[in-house]
Amino acid sequence: MQKPVVAIVGRPNVGKSTLVNRLAVSREAIVHESRGVTRDRSYHDCDWNGREFTLIDTGGIESVHSKDVFAPRIREQALVACDEADAIVFVVDGSVGVTDEDEEVARVVRASKKPVFLVVNKIDNPEAQLDSWNYYSLGVGEPQALSASHGHGTGDLLDEVIAALPADDGYEEPADDGALNVAIIGRPNVGKSSLANRLAKRERFIVADLAGTTRDATDTLISWKDNLIRLVDTAGMRKKTQVHEDVEYYSLVRGLQAMDRADVCLLVVDSTVGVTEQDQKLMGMAVDRGCAIVIVLNKWDLIDTDEKRDRVMASLGQRMSFASWAPSVNISALTGRSTDRVLAAALRVAQNHSQQIKTPQLNNLITQVRESGHTVTSKNRRLKINYGTQTGSKPPVFSFWCNAPDLIDDNYERFLENRLRATFDLEGTPIRLRFRRKDESK
Repeated sequence: MQKPVVAIVGRPNVGKSTLVNRLAVSREAIVHESRGVTRDRSYHDCDWNGREFTLIDTGGIESVHSKDVFAPRIREQALVACDEADAIVFVVDGSVGVTDEDEEVARVVRASKKPVFLVVNKIDNPEAQLDSWNYYSLGVGEPQALSASHGHGTGDLLDEVIAALPADDGYEEPADDGALNVAIIGRPNVGKSSLANRLAKRERFIVADLAGTTRDATDTLISWKDNLIRLVDTAGMRKKTQVHEDVEYYSLVRGLQAMDRADVCLLVVDSTVGVTEQDQKLMGMAVDRGCAIVIVLNKWDLIDTDEKRDRVMASLGQRMSFASWAPSVNISALTGRSTDRVLAAALRVAQNHSQQIKTPQLNNLITQVRESGHTVTSKNRRLKINYGTQTGSKPPVFSFWCNAPDLIDDNYERFLENRLRATFDLEGTPIRLRFRRKDESK
């Protein structure tokens, strides 16, 4: 049996994400005083008195006549959350009272036929008397005063929510579901959410022709050729000097956190622009974090001449020369062209990322390197590598025992890495080299 699901809904800026963070005892949901910070729905684990369930944070539901370009898609995401939920927490702003937008949300939740809990948020003084009659007009039951920012009333709310959830027949979920974590990263408006929707084969992520559509890092599980894959769509990462809003700063942090837990990063590049300096920096971040990487050249259907193709590939070779081992895939997320190749490449590099090369194979390579005579010398000292072994994976770490580790320079490290890559299949994964004196045991 799966965990029960509770959806948090309401109009914009009533404190839904603050409540999610309070109930889930986390800081996962981005909170800001601006309207419309949350757009895609996001999922958060919650536990109350030993009863586990999942919270869904949703974007603010606005009037169908709203001029906000994102409003229809945010509304659609919230409706999906209501359909998925076993119970709904409807949040209104107690400092404002009932608005027309609240009435709009009330119509949505009444149509869901699910248990609904009306929460009047921002009642920060627990001694304050709530004018309940004003909220009965919404027609969704007894209003309950609460302060998400201070925590007043959250315990009573959770008691009532737990009582309304389906009976606990005993469900077991493994701590690790074995899914491959794939983070989709890139600059704003390069097609990350379009690619995520195409791979998930449903409209899971909001897409618009505006930079900054995605703010949170949002997960979805898919199955592809019997492989379980967790896709994480991240906010577009700008240069730090261009991150002006608090919301963008938190989006950047969420994106970096997604990279930290990813096995594979899909770096999405706009082919019509070519590989930029910011793409190069994002690649460097992924390499530093030890992720396997696939470069996804999106909007390839718009590259209609050989000259344009040559220009894109030249920018790829120039900007990504430090990670020439990363494969690239030409796709169109809009039309779906070659998108299956993205998942095939992700699985291939993930296998290389986690592989374990046998010590005899590695020492055969060391013997060949030694016999070739390529080494480092300085003041009558000569480097000699005695043996090596793989001491880590994700990414692969190779440790070499030698007579003089201090002689090893960047040129020799690059030489040895190139020999490793020429001998073993390490496509798509960074590697780490460690050099130790031969009398060191570890």
